[in-house]
Amino acid sequence: MTESCRDNGYLWAWLAIALFGGGLLWLLSPILTPFVIGALFAYLGDPLVDRLEAHRFSRTLAVMTVFSGFVLLLLLLVLVLVPLLDDQLSSLFGKLPEYAAWVRHHVLPWLRDSLGLSGNFTREGYLQKLLSQYGKEAGGLISFLLGSVSRSGLALLELVANLFLIPVITFYLLRDWDDIVDSAHSLLPRSVEARVARLARESDEMLASFLRGQMLVMLGLGIIYTTGLWLVGLQFALLIGMLAGLVSFVPYLGLVIGILVAGVAAVLQVHGPDLLPWVALVFVVGQAIEGVLLTPVLVGDRIGLHPVAVIFAVMAGGQLFGFFGVLLALPVAAVVMVLLRDALAEYRASPMYTRRP
Repeated sequence: MTESCRDNGYLWAWLAIALFGGGLLWLLSPILTPFVIGALFAYLGDPLVDRLEAHRFSRTLAVMTVFSGFVLLLLLLVLVLVPLLDDQLSSLFGKLPEYAAWVRHHVLPWLRDSLGLSGNFTREGYLQKLLSQYGKEAGGLISFLLGSVSRSGLALLELVANLFLIPVITFYLLRDWDDIVDSAHSLLPRSVEARVARLARESDEMLASFLRGQMLVMLGLGIIYTTGLWLVGLQFALLIGMLAGLVSFVPYLGLVIGILVAGVAAVLQVHGPDLLPWVALVFVVGQAIEGVLLTPVLVGDRIGLHPVAVIFAVMAGGQLFGFFGVLLALPVAAVVMVLLRDALAEYRASPMYTRRP
């Protein structure tokens, strides 16, 4: 009886610690983003450091080598991609008046005739009249934006501070990653040490498959979409291709958004549907390569997260913890999936499931 009471006391103590930790995370979520990004980079870089250590590098030298590689890769991406994306954005903003005029003179009359809309639908002043009808709401929005400008200085300082904090946090976590893992392992109660270690290994395998593999899949899809759209002659191929690759962590979301955005851009560019079949072909081929080659080779089938679960996890993380929650949503969902599989296996082996009436 005394041992049972002690076990119940431990259970309630761990439950209280979990609730306290969750509340603390919720309160501190606005400042945790650089720590999460730093931990993510450290987690991704630790296997490379371990491989260098196996080749008789010291831990510090291995960390400095991997860290320098991360920095050089980031600088290369910034120096190559940012100017190209900036040029495409500038070109897009410069063509917006031309696109708007074509829509007003061709698309809107076609919609009016096809859908039987009112005659003033295509007037040049129609949009201004529509905006003036909601002037009060627009004024409120403008007031909000002007008020936010006064806080932009603090936001800029916070952004700069985070940019400096991320590499510092990454370096120290990467240097001490094995010690942190060993310390956490040594604190496990001996009665559950084997099971928790097994679940930790399975979670690590799933996270490694998802984080490292899915990032490579996103990069691969971005390159495929960008190259294909460039070959068919789309002006904003890099901008649209990278956008579709970036959001492809949610299954089929990159495909849907890419086809919609690229389709609209193609129609506006040639003032007609001539490029639409080629744009659709690019995304169909990209999706086929992703399903046949990229995901099986780089990710595998060990994740098992349903697309609806992925969408829910991202939305729930954003709602509860903001951008910090979006960053953690899918890794946490992957770990929860491991725990649910273990709990389901234990339930199916229990008398509650196997007992016959």
